Amino acid sequence: MSAYRFCRTDDITLLVDALNRCWAPHFPDEPLMTPASFKRSIRDLQVWCSSCMVAFSGSDPIGVLIGAKRPSGTLVHKIAVHPDHLRQGHARHLLASLGSKLAILGPPRIVAEVPETLAAACGLFAASGYAQEAILTDYVLERGVDPPQHADNGRLVIPVTVDDLGANGLLEQDPPTGWEHAVETLTARKNEISGFAVATDERIEAYLLYMQRGEGPEPAPEAGPTTSEPTTEIVSLRSLVEDGGARLKQLLTRLGMGTLRFRRVHPAEISNEKLETLGFRPVVGYFLYSRRARSD
Repeated sequence: MSAYRFCRTDDITLLVDALNRCWAPHFPDEPLMTPASFKRSIRDLQVWCSSCMVAFSGSDPIGVLIGAKRPSGTLVHKIAVHPDHLRQGHARHLLASLGSKLAILGPPRIVAEVPETLAAACGLFAASGYAQEAILTDYVLERGVDPPQHADNGRLVIPVTVDDLGANGLLEQDPPTGWEHAVETLTARKNEISGFAVATDERIEAYLLYMQRGEGPEPAPEAGPTTSEPTTEIVSLRSLVEDGGARLKQLLTRLGMGTLRFRRVHPAEISNEKLETLGFRPVVGYFLYSRRARSD
């Protein structure tokens, strides 16, 4: 007999155990979840224990749903069922229960970012009433030699922080993004994020925010093989003027040699064509699914 329940703030140990029992077998290359890493997801992604559920068979967790909540909506961050209990309707029940709760308490928008390679997960969300809204993409730029220097044409490159951009009202003007590039995530990780901007006396014309690998989340396994070279993760890249990418190229040269990763990029953030012009290549895609919560 299966049982399901939403969690509380004192259920972190239970949720960690459920993830390691149910999620880890499907993704053996990922590190096991720990209480510390789970608490980091609460800080960085606004995971809410009350938006998380566990399915049980007796006292054993056999399914888990991890939800993150912001005023804009709820993210189904992870959902998994133990390999011995697949195709028994547990994942559908977890999603339906979350939808019923949010239909009453809000926010009504629910989203999920699902790797396009996970056919079963894509089928689950499609069958549960989620519509594909966009495709997010991982990009990589590999540079094994000194990148070409671009003339500054009198433009000044200055260091900037997340707080600097917020004080200038730039983050609030950002287009739609994936969950990890939203202003809430950038603000939560601001002490680990560095940046550069092209500025004039009057305004910021372009900016780049990045994290050195090891300071934040590791790239997903499907993002491609890692190397011994330094890896930098870009978390925001934006030009406020139309210049064919010149200012962005100027900023990218400041990151030097090595591998640059730009993960889960929403097409409204910056187009595939512009990123390819800058030298990035697409690696992995994610379907962004969404629906409005309702009691099924």
